Amino acid sequence: MHHGGIFEEEIAGKAYDGALLKRFARYVAPYRTSIVLVVLILPLVAACRLAQPWIIKLAIDNHITSGKLAGLETIALAFLGILLVESLLSFLEVYLLQSVGQRVMSDMRSELYRHVMHLPVPWFDKVPVGSAVTRLTSDVEVLGEMFASGIITIIGDILLLIGIVSVMLWMNLKLSLVTFSILPLLFYVAYVFRRRMRQSFREVRARLGGLNAFLNECISGISIIQIFNREKDEERRFSELNASYRDANMPVIFWDASLYAMVEALSSIAVALLIWYGGGEIIRGAITFGVLVAFIQYIEKFFSPIRDLSAKYSVMQGAMAALERIFALLDTPATALPHPPPDLPLEGGGTIIPSPSGEGPGWGWGTSPPLVEFRDVSFSYQDGNDILTGFNLSVHRGERIALVGESGGGKTTVIRLLTRLYEIERGSILINGTDIRELSLEAVRQRVGVVLQDPCLFTGSIEFNICLGNEQARQRVHQAAAAVGADRFIENLPQGYNEEVRERGGNFSVGEKQLISFARAVAFDPEILVLDEATASIDSVSEQMIQEGIRGMMLGRTSLVIAHRLSTIRDADRIVTIHHGIKAEEGTHDELMNNGGIYFKLHQLQFNGV
Repeated sequence: MHHGGIFEEEIAGKAYDGALLKRFARYVAPYRTSIVLVVLILPLVAACRLAQPWIIKLAIDNHITSGKLAGLETIALAFLGILLVESLLSFLEVYLLQSVGQRVMSDMRSELYRHVMHLPVPWFDKVPVGSAVTRLTSDVEVLGEMFASGIITIIGDILLLIGIVSVMLWMNLKLSLVTFSILPLLFYVAYVFRRRMRQSFREVRARLGGLNAFLNECISGISIIQIFNREKDEERRFSELNASYRDANMPVIFWDASLYAMVEALSSIAVALLIWYGGGEIIRGAITFGVLVAFIQYIEKFFSPIRDLSAKYSVMQGAMAALERIFALLDTPATALPHPPPDLPLEGGGTIIPSPSGEGPGWGWGTSPPLVEFRDVSFSYQDGNDILTGFNLSVHRGERIALVGESGGGKTTVIRLLTRLYEIERGSILINGTDIRELSLEAVRQRVGVVLQDPCLFTGSIEFNICLGNEQARQRVHQAAAAVGADRFIENLPQGYNEEVRERGGNFSVGEKQLISFARAVAFDPEILVLDEATASIDSVSEQMIQEGIRGMMLGRTSLVIAHRLSTIRDADRIVTIHHGIKAEEGTHDELMNNGGIYFKLHQLQFNGV
């Protein structure tokens, strides 16, 4: 049912990529004022933290060890004041960073969504839905964590470390050198940690994308899973993916714990060296007791950000992996939007209910150029396996054309190419004499209204599902519903056109959902109407109810009908039989029946069972 194993995604690039961060800076730039404020706050926070051990040293050397209590309360109040200032500054730092993070995430999600909406349909054929959703949700969320405890706070940590080193060297050079003797080992540990974590985080993000894709597929197809008793099999597949995600996290946990433990051990070793060497210096009178206490305080503050480096490094590694995936999605070429000549006006489009005095189908075919023309069109979804081969078809304004043939013969492909869901490989398609590749996508799709076999409804009201938020279409909602007979059941609903549609239209029958999609196509009043097996899911009663509406909808409108039920296209102006991607026959129902060709055989199979 699924994919035979765990979803894999190509993961490439560096762990810390300057190009990625430079590109990410574009999203931060609009909020530079807040970032500048944070950068200005960071040295003040570092100064407050640096002052605390120094104040403790003064209290010990000038008052406690000498027994002079006078002035000690002033030092205590100064210490308390510095703590309060540090707390206020830290609050502002965290608030500004996280607020910027949320705004940046919102901007990136919006851009990703816009980009996904314009990706070509073939991309969705290859990428699991859950993987794309992960990039818009989890991957973007990781960037918020980076703001909260990552890239900017690392700057503050660096300032604090530089300040501590400077103060310690100024206080006592020898004691500082003894303390810093363990730093080469610390740097080596951090280097090893960085290399080991890089691939681990990429694997975690890839496994999460696979897990989300699987869940999306299973939940969408839950009825099929239950009907065919596949629950246990799907549980097994989920267990595989879940275990894979868990196992991908294990190296992250191991190296995270290892770094924390190593930093903790090195911190304790540094304190031990201070006590050993500093104690001797106190006995010799080289330093005061307050200096030793201050050094111990500074070394604790020195190792504190390094101790947190495991968590911050985890966040940064996750953020880099997330940025790789996000920018890989943004770098996927969207559907081309060339600069077209002025869009052709919508000429000869149908109306919701055509005037009885209007000209019927067939007017002017001999003198007017084709409205739609396929010229030697060839196309394949996979290289070397053509679905259409040298396909030619001319459709005149007001003409009703039916496409028939075996499943997989290329009928739906004709519609996909006409609407530019897929781009033509060879040949050309013309509307009003202009190649559709020279028109904007919006111009092409304004001309073509499509009703698919599987109706797609969105959460919201029935009115919204018919007009999709388009104000011009909203004005035609009631007329469109009446034209296809959808008003008969809509007006009997408790809320009428304001009735809420549940997810995927679960509170309506298949026939009712299809009637709504019919009304949607009519409300947008397209010049060319396409029905792709649109009555295949309709029961006989519903089909009889909408046939009159369909005829009224098509009157005076150019129509392409892909039909499985041959009874629905007997009155078509022309019937085109597509066989193995080639136009095999063309003519009226009577002409094709008299020819005794492919259409005749399909008709016999469907109605006589022979």
